[in-house]
Amino acid sequence: QVQLVESGGGLAQAGESLRLSCAATLATGTISGFTSMGWYRQPPGKQREMVALFASGGSTTYADSVKGRFTISKDISELAVSLEMNNLKAEDTDVYYCKIEGVYIGSFFAGNYWGRGTQVTVSS
Repeated sequence: QVQLVESGGGLAQAGESLRLSCAATLATGTISGFTSMGWYRQPPGKQREMVALFASGGSTTYADSVKGRFTISKDISELAVSLEMNNLKAEDTDVYYCKIEGVYIGSFFAGNYWGRGTQVTVSS
């Protein structure tokens, strides 16, 4: 079973920065491949939405609302991504969830996994 360990988040004032990190771990076996790894959030009353994605090929995708402010990067040595959030706005307040998609463990397709979420609160 793949586990996503999230860290970071917390409280910031508008205009400040926060950093989120997410590492994929596996008790036994090796994650041999994945499609993408990234961050989502779920505004009240809305569906969970993509914030930033890092594809296994190296491309990145951002929600329009965070372009130019957020940057996602992948650790070179381990299966982990970080989200640098700059110039935070009150509307960025939410629970942020890490997700890894299209996981292969050896030759076995293991599917998608979510983290438990980490709270980001931005005061104006």
